[in-house]
Amino acid sequence: MGRSLVVEADGGSRGNPGVAGYGALVRDAGTGALLAERAEPLGKQSNNVAEYRGLIAGLRAAVRIDPAADVAVRMDSKLVIEQMAGRWKIKHPDMRVLAGEAQEIIRGLIDAGGSVTWTWIPRAENKDADRLSNDGMDGRTVEHDLWQDALPSDGAAGPVAGSATAREPEVASADIGAPARVLLVRHGVTDFTVQSRLDGRGGADPSLNPEGKAQAEQVAEALAKRVTGRAVVVTSSLARAGQTGAAIAAALGLNTQVDEGWDEQSFGAWDGLTFKQIHSDSPDGLARLRSDETYAVDGGESHRDLAVRVEQAFRRAVDLAGPGGTVVVVTHRKPIMVVLSGLLGISMDRSWMLEADPASVSGIKMWQDQHASISFLNDTTHLRSHV
Repeated sequence: MGRSLVVEADGGSRGNPGVAGYGALVRDAGTGALLAERAEPLGKQSNNVAEYRGLIAGLRAAVRIDPAADVAVRMDSKLVIEQMAGRWKIKHPDMRVLAGEAQEIIRGLIDAGGSVTWTWIPRAENKDADRLSNDGMDGRTVEHDLWQDALPSDGAAGPVAGSATAREPEVASADIGAPARVLLVRHGVTDFTVQSRLDGRGGADPSLNPEGKAQAEQVAEALAKRVTGRAVVVTSSLARAGQTGAAIAAALGLNTQVDEGWDEQSFGAWDGLTFKQIHSDSPDGLARLRSDETYAVDGGESHRDLAVRVEQAFRRAVDLAGPGGTVVVVTHRKPIMVVLSGLLGISMDRSWMLEADPASVSGIKMWQDQHASISFLNDTTHLRSHV
């Protein structure tokens, strides 16, 4: 049996659409004890988007407490409650995407033995979530995990009572200030991307093709809605990243900064070849490229060398953002893999399981004590088909 939890969530927009933010909290259903609080600014969004974002944040916080919990969701949004309960149809495409994200979390809960129920409550009974959503609209980020106080002070032993497994304690952001936000963006497509050709540092360096230019505009439009407050845009030195970054910077009213540390891995003699050609000529070499961090193609760069320069570039980017700020980094697939696998502590060969599609966005929060939280991965919901 999992814990019985209550999620209260809300979202708001000053203008609808306008300056938006969400708030969510989790309580113990039996005692009413406050276990977690969340709030985050969302840029320019509608009320309904903010409300769904609050729901998603609340569900994620509940899963963090107990992945097999019985969760009672309480919101003053009739729309969200009725749609998620399956009684109202979801017609708007943005709402369908967000509802799908929430349903994915719920499926995980149910698969683990938990459950979710839906209850509409009057606004007067949702004051705490409303307060947090106003924090978000005011540009403040809140991520308090009070339930961690139940863990031993040395972070050792023992799951929280009633939870399925022990989890590593997280230092609450309230103790160490606001996090820096890092948004990792992969560039739009080039003809090399479409043809599955390797295109590394020191190679042909093609520009975005028409589809890639459209993708750059679409991700720029999405980030203009998502990024608020102090921000910086950093790109690799390669043309496709620079073009994608220029579109994003223009949408944010900023200039770009170039950091060669974010360049793609150098593939040496293989640059410009397709994976089919490489597999035909050197199947063992291709396997080593994916699994041996010390292996370098003639004239190229090993994964280990790539990781060293990308990790240094990541630290520079976090410093540029500063506490409470945002840095948008426009880079390439391998550097994104390096950052994410380093934060997750997974091996090089397993890092290939991390997708980073063209014009995708992945979000990271980084606190001053080097504690990190990966907010989302490989988001491409902003992309539309290009004619």
